Amino acid sequence: MPLTRMDLIKGKSEDYRQAIGDAVYQALLSIGVPMDDRFLIITEHEPANFIFARSYLGVDHTEDLVMIQITFNEGRTTAQKQSLFKAIAEGIHAATGLRMGDVFINLIEVKRENWSFGNGVAQYVLP
Repeated sequence: MPLTRMDLIKGKSEDYRQAIGDAVYQALLSIGVPMDDRFLIITEHEPANFIFARSYLGVDHTEDLVMIQITFNEGRTTAQKQSLFKAIAEGIHAATGLRMGDVFINLIEVKRENWSFGNGVAQYVLP
């Protein structure tokens, strides 16, 4: 059910990008996302098209910043979301060495009926 978009500046290796995706997926599994529910999009940008605050709310950002946006079903607690943020940042850091301050995460919660996984059917809507 999650759709995860990850954005970063061009120039990182395929292995690096894959490691970020794998870390995000493992963190999502840790909060109860079903196995094989893996829908990840990684987009690279020219530096001029990747604009961010160098420092915001006491967090410094570098050119290595990765912005992650996860759309998933509503209903998780604040504690689950905080656990997810931590698991993603720690997982990416462990896999790539990326500073945890360079992991920016945004969650978007939607109702279950807002998904179609194919065939023009809202699979989560019960008949």
